[in-house]
Amino acid sequence: MKSIGLAAAVLAWVPASPALAQGTLPGEAIVPDAEFESALPRIEDSLDAPLGSIEDFSQPPAPVQDPALTEPLPPLATFDVTTPSTPVAAEEEENAATVRYRVAVEGLDKVDLEGRFRGLSALDKGDGQAANGAVISARAREDERLALTILQSEGYYDAVVTSRVEPVPNEANRSVATISAVPGPRYKLGAIAVTGPATQPPTLARDALELRPGDPVVAADIEAGEANVLLRLPQNGYPFVDLGKRDVLLDPETRLADYTLPVDPGPRSSFGGVATTGKLAFDARHVGILTRFKPGELYDSRKVDDLREAMVATGLFSSVAVEPVRTGQPGPDGTERVDLNVVQQAGPPRTLAAQAGFATGQGFTLRGSWTHRNLFPPEGALILSAVAGTLEQGAAVTFRRNNAGKRDRTVSLSLNAAHQDFEAYEAFTAQLAGRIARESTPIWQKRWTWNYGFELITTDERRKVPGRSTGDGTYFIGALPAQLGYDRSNNLLDPTKGYRLTARISPEISQRAHGGMEQYVRGLLDGSVYYPVGDSFVLAGRARFGSIVGAPRDEIAPSRRLYAGGGGSVRGFGYQELGPREIVANPKFDPEKPKKASEFLAVPLGGRSVNEFAVEGRYRFGNYGVVAFLDVGQVYESSMPKLSDLRFGAGIGGRLYTNFGPLRVDVATPLGRRKGESWLTVYVSIGQAF
Repeated sequence: MKSIGLAAAVLAWVPASPALAQGTLPGEAIVPDAEFESALPRIEDSLDAPLGSIEDFSQPPAPVQDPALTEPLPPLATFDVTTPSTPVAAEEEENAATVRYRVAVEGLDKVDLEGRFRGLSALDKGDGQAANGAVISARAREDERLALTILQSEGYYDAVVTSRVEPVPNEANRSVATISAVPGPRYKLGAIAVTGPATQPPTLARDALELRPGDPVVAADIEAGEANVLLRLPQNGYPFVDLGKRDVLLDPETRLADYTLPVDPGPRSSFGGVATTGKLAFDARHVGILTRFKPGELYDSRKVDDLREAMVATGLFSSVAVEPVRTGQPGPDGTERVDLNVVQQAGPPRTLAAQAGFATGQGFTLRGSWTHRNLFPPEGALILSAVAGTLEQGAAVTFRRNNAGKRDRTVSLSLNAAHQDFEAYEAFTAQLAGRIARESTPIWQKRWTWNYGFELITTDERRKVPGRSTGDGTYFIGALPAQLGYDRSNNLLDPTKGYRLTARISPEISQRAHGGMEQYVRGLLDGSVYYPVGDSFVLAGRARFGSIVGAPRDEIAPSRRLYAGGGGSVRGFGYQELGPREIVANPKFDPEKPKKASEFLAVPLGGRSVNEFAVEGRYRFGNYGVVAFLDVGQVYESSMPKLSDLRFGAGIGGRLYTNFGPLRVDVATPLGRRKGESWLTVYVSIGQAF
């Protein structure tokens, strides 16, 4: 720019001549010699003579002025700023605005990288069209750099990538964008070194890299190895590890890359105390109950993560962080004691919940609850719940303390009252129950679960058999139920692989008003298995066996007997419909209107044993699924279950998968339908059938 400005200044000082002003023909002199000589200053004969006056020099003629330059400018408001335009046909304008192209990739398929390139390509993301050729060229240059980056990330450091955009012959506004790559030889790892202070064991960081000489120099593998160092060292006593800048030295002759990683492991550490800050839901003492380590143990980040997950599982926090803090104090085996600072951010403690369901023979059921999860800190919850349904109504108040003196131990005490009007019996019941348990939650699924407790029950029950009193009366029942479960499934609400086993036992004493005392034991064994067939299909199976030993059936309160049939049992049959039944006259039968009610009623009696089996085929596509199933089962009066008179139900179902579990709709029919049984039964609920 400076040379251009200087030339313009010199030209401005050249004298204007008449010939120049009037124009000169080619070959004619621009300035006559005599005129040129006269314009030059006279040189004195002696160079030592004094200089002449500056006024003696002839001044250059004044430049010719254009009269228009001296005229005043027009007002700004009168100036027309509209850009003149030339009308263009709509079709021509559309063609001018869009250039279509296709993309060709050469060379990347030889190293199996074309798919990866296509997934990131700017040309491919343009869907084969651009505003003009310049945009296509810009995308091609961007893809050229992308292809080179991908090749180098896979160890092809001598790769050469070019791009070109060419018009398609005889096709207007059509182009071909070509990315051409020559990968060249692939570099491999040579010497691998980890530098820095020693660890225990000395090869801890080097082993964590999981890189071997001779492996290709793949950027993702190197980054994964470095991430593994940051993971493994904190698991083995080094919470403050720091990685320096890696050094990779390439040798073009041998095609080897020497790799060096500086690692500062920090002090080898052991667990110290626990402190907590922030918006607290409970104090540091209760945080200590949730830990799975003791002071003095070697630091392990997995146990720190476990503590954070246990805090989250309480449901009391909007966020939780656990940070190691250096103390500078010596610990066992030459370690430094490290405290943990738990940063709490307590969330809303109250929850409103509702659940609705429907089943043929059982009608609609609506359940709701209000919970304050930390009304009695730490983790002391008050739960108010109610059920309103076609056949069942009730309310309950429950006190529950989670992690009660020990992690994963729950203590609860509940008082509830209910009215049940089932086909087998009608009952008005009040119950006081206490329980100590270790249970799974949707956040924290446990392999082993258990519970034990007590139940004190007062129930007034009437069987649905007119004119008969067998089983009728008021019962005072005391029970000591216990349960043990083993869960190897992969999901609590929607398992797709694994299995589950559950055993329940409940010794009970029953005192009947105006009657005798009975002692008996109720037991139930339940198992299910889940086997995936491909990515979308799951084959599931279930078996259940139950027994009551120690008392005759008719001396046991109807609500404590065993029943089968319904959405959580044998589908295709109504609730409690399977098993021994008593045929009695229907008091509502009107001979003049026989179609409105049956002449006889088949009233379920319940039993002392039950067996059930089920198999399902579950197919899922996206957030939806379909299920085909076959259920089988029966209830017996004897205390040991049999395999006689088994009843079958078959059907299909639909699933809508949500973040809190699948919504289930099943439709089933009994096979070998008998008189009085429904053609179809429908079940609607949350979660799989088993």
